[in-house]
Amino acid sequence: MIENPTVSANQLVLILVLGLVALFVVVTLVRAVRIVPQATALLIERLGRYSRTLDAGLHLLVPFVDRVRARVDLREQVVSFPPQPVITSDNLVVSIDTVIYFQVTDPKSAVYEIANYITGIEQLTVTTLRNVVGSMDLEQTLTSRDQINGQLRGVLDEATGRWGVRVNRVELKSIDPPQSIQGSMEQQMRAERDRRAAILTAEGVKQSQILTAEGEKQAAILRAEGSAQAAVLNAEGEARAILQVFDAIHRGDADPKLLAYQYLQMLPEVSRTQSNKVWFIPTEFTAALSAITKGFGGGGDGDGPDLSSGRPPGVSPVTREDLGPSALVDPAEALAEARRESQAATSEATTVTRPTARAATRAAQPADRPAPAQSFEPRPQEGPPPAQSFEPRPQDGPPPPPAS
Repeated sequence: MIENPTVSANQLVLILVLGLVALFVVVTLVRAVRIVPQATALLIERLGRYSRTLDAGLHLLVPFVDRVRARVDLREQVVSFPPQPVITSDNLVVSIDTVIYFQVTDPKSAVYEIANYITGIEQLTVTTLRNVVGSMDLEQTLTSRDQINGQLRGVLDEATGRWGVRVNRVELKSIDPPQSIQGSMEQQMRAERDRRAAILTAEGVKQSQILTAEGEKQAAILRAEGSAQAAVLNAEGEARAILQVFDAIHRGDADPKLLAYQYLQMLPEVSRTQSNKVWFIPTEFTAALSAITKGFGGGGDGDGPDLSSGRPPGVSPVTREDLGPSALVDPAEALAEARRESQAATSEATTVTRPTARAATRAAQPADRPAPAQSFEPRPQEGPPPAQSFEPRPQDGPPPPPAS
């Protein structure tokens, strides 16, 4: 059986038409459905005219009537512009890099008000930067970054407001003066630092000298006070010793013969040194010899001064008032104070020394340990002589004239 060729051609045309219709339906559905991601805006034009702005989500368009004009990113963007040569007020050329932080707030204005808002922001930044830096010298430019950033942000925010762009921040990334100027600046900074170092050194030397002089002054004052107190104490001790010796001699009722004998014993002390070539014999020498001769029964003519004082034996001419109060510190109190100072110094040295030094100190402590405390206890201070020995003696009359 032979098939009809006309029927086969009709079926082929029908299949082709159905395929085209299916393709058209698919294309129409694809063009009619739009999914907009987050932080993105789509500008839709209907028959060549702005229709609406699509936000994030699912949207339906009229196929072959609505079309997407532009896709705008609504996130904050960062743009770094290349270095721009700028002339300062002192005729120096510096290269300045800027960084702009901006965000599109109105997608319609960003697309229809300006052809390329990024290029517009760059050119506006360059011109504003030259105007601002041109009124400053190099030093002000290097130290006034915040001021320049504020002026740039104010001008850019005002100019880009009608473009639907908001400038959030403007930063100067780097300010590079010429190499010759950089060398001069380094020399200037080095000289400034040397000057500050010299000033600080001079201040330190001044303070050191002042403190040294003050310390020497205080040390001299303390030494003078110590010398004065030592002299006073020495004089007081010598005076008290002389009075006590004098009192002991009179309390013992020394015989004039013994005194004369001691007198003769002290005479050879004059000739002890090699430089003594001549002896000077006192005028009382004959009287002393006479007393010795009379004491030992050697005779004598009775001439010479009478060495007896005429007071009762055992009575001292020194009274309690003659000795006076003593300014010396009690030995027991002085020893206790010395022990306290020694303990304080030991504790302070223990806190500042290293562990090894402390170990060495503990190892050497048994050898350097002072004697037990009981061996250092002071003897009880001897009291003054009995009151009866210091009673004032009756006024002696003038010594009797020597026997003729």
